[in-house]
Amino acid sequence: MLRIINTGGTFNKRYDPLKGELFVPADNLAVEAALGPLRPGGGVQITGTIYKDSLQMEDADRDRLCGIVAECPESSVVVVHGTDTIDRSAEAIEERLGVRSEKCVVLTGAMVPFSIDRVEATANLASAVTAARLLPPGVYIAMHGLVLPHREIVKNRERGVFERREA
Repeated sequence: MLRIINTGGTFNKRYDPLKGELFVPADNLAVEAALGPLRPGGGVQITGTIYKDSLQMEDADRDRLCGIVAECPESSVVVVHGTDTIDRSAEAIEERLGVRSEKCVVLTGAMVPFSIDRVEATANLASAVTAARLLPPGVYIAMHGLVLPHREIVKNRERGVFERREA
């Protein structure tokens, strides 16, 4: 069994033609659509929470996310999250779970909304789902073809991609 916790972020954003802006809807439609081809055998539960761009996430939101991760019965967990503060949430989850955790938690997101370009978001989610099912316990980030322990990956804001952190 795999749990996907959807917190919002760019992955989920849609365009509001009346306001002329992107917004994070309080639903799981983007995740469900991207997950479609990955669910043929079932065994995936989706939990939606927070529904914010990660730049708007506060400590209370991270506490809530950490609580959901810690309390869910599944040992394989994917968190769909905004990319701007994905590292902060990964660190908070690791601190909350502790070193003896049996959970494999993989955070992922998208630089471009699923509603605009389905390829990147779907590829990142597919990588995260596979990683959560195969990797040993720990907290990882899956972005742009990389799946690494969260401390080993960084968002390169100049290039707009995630890459291995230089030692």
